[in-house]
Amino acid sequence: MTPNSPSARTSGPSRRGFLASTAVAAAAVAGGVPLLSACGGGSRGERKDGATSGKDAEKLLPTYVAQDVVRPDIPARNGSAAGFTSALAAARLKTSVPEKLGKGGTVRIMAPLWGSPPKSDNPYYRAMDAAIGVRTRWQNQDGNTYDEKLGAVLASSDIPDVVVVPGWNLTGKIPSAVNAKFADLGPYLSGDKVKDYPNLAAVPTDAWQRSIFGGALRGIPMPASYVTNIAPYYRQDVFEARGYRVPKSADEFLAWAKEATSAKAKVWACDDMKWTAFNVFGVLPGSDKALWWNLVDGKLVNRIETEEYLEALEWVRKLYAANVVHPDARAQNQGDAGNRFTAGQVLVYNNDLSHWYVKSIEQAAQNPKFRMAAMDVFGHDGSAPKLYAQQPANIFTFVSAKASEAVVRDFLAVANFCAAPYGTKERLLTDYGVEGTHHTLRDGMPVKNDTGHLQVTGAFDLVGDPAPYNAHPDRPDLVKAQVEWQQRMGAFTTKTSFYGLTVTEPGRWTNLADDFEQLEDDVVRGRKKIGDVQQAVSEWKSKGGDKLRDWYRKLLDDTGSAS
Repeated sequence: MTPNSPSARTSGPSRRGFLASTAVAAAAVAGGVPLLSACGGGSRGERKDGATSGKDAEKLLPTYVAQDVVRPDIPARNGSAAGFTSALAAARLKTSVPEKLGKGGTVRIMAPLWGSPPKSDNPYYRAMDAAIGVRTRWQNQDGNTYDEKLGAVLASSDIPDVVVVPGWNLTGKIPSAVNAKFADLGPYLSGDKVKDYPNLAAVPTDAWQRSIFGGALRGIPMPASYVTNIAPYYRQDVFEARGYRVPKSADEFLAWAKEATSAKAKVWACDDMKWTAFNVFGVLPGSDKALWWNLVDGKLVNRIETEEYLEALEWVRKLYAANVVHPDARAQNQGDAGNRFTAGQVLVYNNDLSHWYVKSIEQAAQNPKFRMAAMDVFGHDGSAPKLYAQQPANIFTFVSAKASEAVVRDFLAVANFCAAPYGTKERLLTDYGVEGTHHTLRDGMPVKNDTGHLQVTGAFDLVGDPAPYNAHPDRPDLVKAQVEWQQRMGAFTTKTSFYGLTVTEPGRWTNLADDFEQLEDDVVRGRKKIGDVQQAVSEWKSKGGDKLRDWYRKLLDDTGSAS
């Protein structure tokens, strides 16, 4: 696929800013080139807080039935995506939805969109509706302020039939609203019922487990690889030209960074490296609050309490103190790290795996000598890294509890169509629209025209997606590099106690740690000290952290782990 380059919105990575920009990349890049019963408001005994796993979850989860429409060139391994390196001729494309499952009803869908929304009755939407047999009515909202709109809509009585909720928006009162306002899809999807929707049956079980909210299967997940998607990219062309060796430890990286930085020549070794530091020092994930906790030697420990957390921040602080980090990263909200990287102002930066393809394609015409690669994450002392699994789904689609059975089934027809795997006609239409209107074929591969870029914006991908895969037949070398990097990192990845669970924390504690990200940024830039973090951790414990620990421990004891 040849995606639009996601435009970064901050100079230094923040969880919300990163995830928002990544949603564009996920919808545009992860899918690759797709060539050639009654509805109720909740289950009995529904819990507002907590999670469902173990035996209780087994009753709710859909039966997994693998799809084998096209065999990947690089099979998924160690939690990686599958890789497709060759194009499929149009004549060889398969059909995964032989008959329209939609019954002609209308479904209103609210979803985030990063960029300008297309007109509501455009040819792409009409083509998708005709193929599915459902009339969709999109209520696209600005993805950058989606949490505000989402909160207002869920607090009202007028909720659209279908609502997309990114995992990073599951804060404040939104989780409890999800449990109260959205339907239990178990009567349509649990067990063998999902076989009515074969593409949804092929969604990995871990992703479905993550879609259990308030004791019911409420969400349609967007599956994701559980391997870390933050790669430390380096300018391979510059490293080779200058004879640099790729660092293999934290000390080696700092020593190399001092050698490579020349403020006079306007070249700095790196941009902000906090995300990579957390991986290098083996810190528990910060992307989902449930993953902040892990059972260690019989005690539940939070990431902010660990020595590894402090050591990671101290290492990044040293990088800033040594003036090897680009000044704009210190200032924050000044320009874009990816642009500094491609311009040669920084030689290393960290970002989502999708940037490997996006930046390489972007620079192919501008700078033919440009080459980037991703360092393998190293252990801080040069040993093997200790990595932790990310959640296997982070975007969910829900159906209003007020929706009729006809609306639910029409929406499931939409989701099933959009979850079509690589190598199908449905995948091609979803990702590229109509040939001649939205794309043309060049050397057997679809290339979007201006209309395609305006109308085929990834909205449908948010409501249904297949198991993660990577397919760029125009750059098979990048597919191989990305998937093999995931496989190597996956070999060092451990699933923690709350992996795969969607946990709704009690409201009185859910915002307890909200200030830590800003504190991290202040510490690494020298505005505050490590001692300030330790003091904040003490206050976190006394203000409810220890009670929250007890709550999580009871939850784990009661429900068991899903990993």
